[in-house]
Amino acid sequence: MATMRVSAVPELAPMKVAQISKAGADFEIVEREIPEPNTGHVRIKVQACGVCHSDVLTKEGLWPGIQYPRVPGHEVAGIIDELGDGVSAWKQGQRVGVGWHGGHDNTCRECRRGDFRNCRNLKIPGISYDGGYQEYMVAPIEALVAIPESLSDADAAPLLCAGITTYNSLRHSGALPGDLVAVQGIGGLGHLGIQFAQKFGYKVAAIGRGSENASLAKKLGASVYIDSQSTNAAVALQKLGGAQVILATAPSSKAMSELVDGLGPNGKLMVIGATFDPIEVTPIQLINGSRAIQGWSTGTPADSEDTLRFAELSGVRPMIEKYPLEKAAEAYGRMLSGKAQFRVVLTM
Repeated sequence: MATMRVSAVPELAPMKVAQISKAGADFEIVEREIPEPNTGHVRIKVQACGVCHSDVLTKEGLWPGIQYPRVPGHEVAGIIDELGDGVSAWKQGQRVGVGWHGGHDNTCRECRRGDFRNCRNLKIPGISYDGGYQEYMVAPIEALVAIPESLSDADAAPLLCAGITTYNSLRHSGALPGDLVAVQGIGGLGHLGIQFAQKFGYKVAAIGRGSENASLAKKLGASVYIDSQSTNAAVALQKLGGAQVILATAPSSKAMSELVDGLGPNGKLMVIGATFDPIEVTPIQLINGSRAIQGWSTGTPADSEDTLRFAELSGVRPMIEKYPLEKAAEAYGRMLSGKAQFRVVLTM
């Protein structure tokens, strides 16, 4: 006789959701029925969800094709609460996360070559489907990330976007232990980039605006602090021999442009701070010294697991401010203000 799957949660029990009803609208706290996972999906009881600057894409409708109402959130940490049909590699009660990489099609040219990060039909939680600003969410199994037991949910959540972006870009940058690596910006991305760079064995130069960031930069692992308000940062980097890599985390194209001359021979400007303004660089700047500029976006769930394991081993942790789900609008505003120290996290 066939056995019936019994949901771990009463079918019609309501859950709280922070949703956007249309592009540009304010956050609404509403109640919805708890969703059931489809084949190849799991339901996650969300414990924490980071508030990322990229959530502005959903809030303001800047990503084409978003269907509203939509629940933002792509830095999700929680517990598997229900398995859909066909799910065998994950189990109920297992701690998991979901980051920016929320699923891939397995059929496009990039997927067929194993480059899932650049899938042409990449799914993004909070954009392609409802994300983590809610008490329960459903996600496909190819998006799941196993969370180590020693990492708290609130610490793990920002590592699934800001963490993987800095960790993965640095480990693919070509820099070797002992090389000079500069981190531009000491914010949500930069404070993690400095930590990872130091743990990778680089000589870290942190570049910030104002002298007040110097002590924090040194505490995070920087050997050198460069105040770009009082010093020409590119000249300062050349005095140190030129940077092998400059990790550009602050979303200022003007600031990034000013740093190109700080690269050493074969140096690379690694761009992870998202902005719509153009970076200005002359061909001569790139030709002299064979310099390069490369953009980088997060990574696959396997990369996220590498990030979490490395953070667990090395002690890298995000600096966070916590807000309850009911204060999602306040948390989002705090993130946008640029005054948060440094990642904002919703806790359920």
